[in-house]
Amino acid sequence: MEATRFRFGSMLEWLFAAAFIAGALALGSTLLLEVRSVRPIMPVLAGPAPVVDTPAAVPPRAVSVPMLLFRNGRDVRLGDRVSEVVARLGVASRAGVESLERDAVRERLTRFYEYAGTKFVLVFEALERDAEPRVAAIYLR
Repeated sequence: MEATRFRFGSMLEWLFAAAFIAGALALGSTLLLEVRSVRPIMPVLAGPAPVVDTPAAVPPRAVSVPMLLFRNGRDVRLGDRVSEVVARLGVASRAGVESLERDAVRERLTRFYEYAGTKFVLVFEALERDAEPRVAAIYLR
């Protein structure tokens, strides 16, 4: 009788071990599936890139930047008026000719500058007819 009990106990241990291994594999599989699949928190609203209206006078490899900071603490930012830029940088910083483009909607002035060892292009546009033009774009050459 003791021999039967021993066999039954051994068999029960093997069943528990097999159930534990099966459970561990099922849990691991579920965790792996959760890690591999990504659920978006917010829907992705991707669309085509906006069309940038670059002036014709801007060199082809110029890079658009939102602001320029110079070593001497001066800066040029989008939205600055022409008079502010001239007061900050001075007339001597202008390098090259300026370009004026007119269409039915706006008038756009493109000027080339060299200041503190940096060559850049400023594009000025007036928001209203009689308003002073402001910096609409800054391009590094």
